[in-house]
Amino acid sequence: MTAPARKFRTKYVAPVLYIIFLMTPIYWLLTMSLKTNQEILSTFSLWPENLTFANYLVIFTDASWYSGYINSMIYVSMNTVISVLAALPAAYAFSRYRFLGDKHIFFWLLTNRMAPPAVFALPFFQLYSSINLFDTHITVALAHTLFNIPLAIWILEGFMSGIPREIDETAYIDGYSFPKFFVKIFTPLIASGIGVAAFFCFMFSWVELLIARTLTSVAAKPIAVVMTRTVSASGLDWGVLAAAGILTILPGALVIWFVRHHIARGFALGRV
Repeated sequence: MTAPARKFRTKYVAPVLYIIFLMTPIYWLLTMSLKTNQEILSTFSLWPENLTFANYLVIFTDASWYSGYINSMIYVSMNTVISVLAALPAAYAFSRYRFLGDKHIFFWLLTNRMAPPAVFALPFFQLYSSINLFDTHITVALAHTLFNIPLAIWILEGFMSGIPREIDETAYIDGYSFPKFFVKIFTPLIASGIGVAAFFCFMFSWVELLIARTLTSVAAKPIAVVMTRTVSASGLDWGVLAAAGILTILPGALVIWFVRHHIARGFALGRV
């Protein structure tokens, strides 16, 4: 073997092994979703011996399962829109203006992201129960803004700070009002930042469990909560749970696919 060929092989061994290591749990989850419970519990196999799609059929035909996905998509979409819309003007203020306590407020916003959800679960439960919003989609969406708005502000502020201030001044000289300038000129310039912020808001809201479980019961119960309640008299339904896991991964994978270029730019700017 020549030296260049040996160097080429050595260069790609580590990445290939790393990818295999990362994909192994997903592959195992996929194979479990295509097996019966009896096969899962009785034998060890790298692929299904008796291929079945019955587990996925349960997800798509049982309202207690597919309603969880619908509820999750509703409140996650609401949260993403609210978080990004609220974060845009706030991030612009932190990016373009200096005011008393701006750095302290900016740091305080990030501490909300650092705090564990368990700290806020009980106050949120009492608050939303008292105003009759318990077990509604808007309740979970608003609760998740406590964590996602600070994150979106932090991401967007980095993108906005990379836009020269001269663009703002030139737009004002040309007679643009602030709303018109912000919508028609400034927003397209930070489209990548908006995509990155929306992605992280979506993902954090999609995978969050404790607050969603505390604030919902039946009508707005998300899939993450449904998956924790699969115990029956016969034990865990491993196949259905694995199928639900695969279907839960898909929305995040699709979002990553659509915003992959924006995320790459965010990493390049050092803000993600």
